[in-house]
Amino acid sequence: MESSSNEFLRGTLKTIVLKLLHERGRMYGYEITQDVKERTNGEITLTFGALYPVLHKLEQEGLLVTQSEEADGRLRKYYSLTPIGTETAYQKASEFERFVEAMRILLAPVPSQGLSMA
Repeated sequence: MESSSNEFLRGTLKTIVLKLLHERGRMYGYEITQDVKERTNGEITLTFGALYPVLHKLEQEGLLVTQSEEADGRLRKYYSLTPIGTETAYQKASEFERFVEAMRILLAPVPSQGLSMA
């Protein structure tokens, strides 16, 4: 993602992760990065350096739990939402949708004040 867009991503990363886990049930880190990249046609690329601190913070906040499983001879850490995490995912997505709508209104062209009806 372009550097000018990173500020937008930082503010929404928690919402993105919660939404994906809500939809998919459980995912591992690489899977999250690939899903975001595919869904956005490469417009948004999550780095592990940005993703893992968010995952750890969500875990500390009690919004997700981890489960390690062996896959292809390696230990893979899966993340899934707790009941509070599921509730928070819904809340964050709703708040963000309202924010995006408000931004659309603010960024829409203002009709010209042209002729008055005197």
